[in-house]
Amino acid sequence: MPGTMTYVGFDVHARSMHAAAVDVMSGELTRYRFRGDLETPVAWLRTLPGPVRGCYEAGPTGYGLARALEAAGIGCVVAAPGKIERAAQDKLKTDQRDAERVLRLLMIDALHPVRVPTVEEEALRDLIRAREDVRGDLMRARQRLSKLLLRHDILYEDSASTWTQRHRSWLRAQQLGGGAQATLLDYLGAIDTLELRRGTLEKTIGELVPASSYAQAVARLRCLRGIDTLSAAGLCAEIGDFTRFERPGKLMSYVGLVPSENSSGESRRQGPITKTGSRHARRLLVEASWHYRKTPSRGITLQRRQDGQPANIIAISWQAQQRLHRVWQRLAEQRGKRRTIVAVAVARELTGFCWALARAD
Repeated sequence: MPGTMTYVGFDVHARSMHAAAVDVMSGELTRYRFRGDLETPVAWLRTLPGPVRGCYEAGPTGYGLARALEAAGIGCVVAAPGKIERAAQDKLKTDQRDAERVLRLLMIDALHPVRVPTVEEEALRDLIRAREDVRGDLMRARQRLSKLLLRHDILYEDSASTWTQRHRSWLRAQQLGGGAQATLLDYLGAIDTLELRRGTLEKTIGELVPASSYAQAVARLRCLRGIDTLSAAGLCAEIGDFTRFERPGKLMSYVGLVPSENSSGESRRQGPITKTGSRHARRLLVEASWHYRKTPSRGITLQRRQDGQPANIIAISWQAQQRLHRVWQRLAEQRGKRRTIVAVAVARELTGFCWALARAD
């Protein structure tokens, strides 16, 4: 913010808030401690010489302070906590020192800001993450049941089609006796409950997406093979505004699909992917990348998802199928790479096509 007269750093917690402020003209550093409410610090900031610019680390308290400062006309940077520099020899950590640290980094423009979503975007993100939590719980519940049967030497012969209606009927026909039978029924009840919760959340997501700010981006991402409504909505909720990335490489780095690097002097060494950013978005991209093993085609389901989309969007989708299938063939068949590694490489390039679709205008 040009002409800033006062810089302020916050350390925000649920019931308390520490602040450190520097007056640019005098260089005086002042420290304050507030309750967990937002009205008191906003009122205090209005008494400082303006323009005022504040900052704090993103955390479990969310974006309430940033929105309150924005409503008051005060600039605020919400910093990515994983990118805040900390000295290796600094063994003292207090709330006040944390506030002063982000203050100093703000003054030299060394903070990496995160995008503050709107209230509607954050609500949709919470809903999608709730569905992701249920998915994980359901996977663990199914594993518990399968391990219970394994301990009793009971195996389902058709292992390629588990959790179908036929598999469910087979499970309910099992008789373990005693406490084991009660455990089996409890696990089945938990699975039924989680599947019901998952279906309810998915239905709600499908109803909210068309009226959200992500409607166009979701419709375009659904044109890609392996990405339907839930995956597209999940990517939009985790990434946000695709237009803030100037080139696809920045988006690939944002979701943690670029190689790590340890270079010095004349040597250059690249390692595994960085895995920074949203784990949910990265998982969705990697899962979608497995669909590109198959020969490019436009099945009935994909054609329905592409109905009504502009010709250039469909052309990008077809180009993605051709290119990513070639990557699978080159790395897996010609170079003999492990399929898990190939899937990550394809997911990185798929990220670039998602960026191209979202910014097609």
